[in-house]
Amino acid sequence: QVQLVESGGGLVQAGGSLRLSCAASGTIFSSSAMGWYRQAPGKQRELVAAITSGGSTNYADSVKGRFTISRHNAKNTASLQMNSLKPEDTAVYYCRMTRSLWHDYWGQGTQVTVSS
Repeated sequence: QVQLVESGGGLVQAGGSLRLSCAASGTIFSSSAMGWYRQAPGKQRELVAAITSGGSTNYADSVKGRFTISRHNAKNTASLQMNSLKPEDTAVYYCRMTRSLWHDYWGQGTQVTVSS
């Protein structure tokens, strides 16, 4: 059974930084795409950043230049470095691992709160 465990969330002042990590169990990590999503109260879950198994990345326009997604295949981990945080970045952040329609997994989420 594949499990994803996020860590690194917390409370930070505007302009600060946080680094989220996602640790995956199992053996399909290196062949899977990884994504970070977020969901703010009353809003739909949205894609923040993603990285393919080959290392290609894409970002939501709202976080370009501030967030960086990375992966470490040997450690089965993906990270999201978040800099210059804004109050509007406040949300629950979720990690997602996708290899196929039948191999699509989500973490439990970690809260990020940015105070103004």
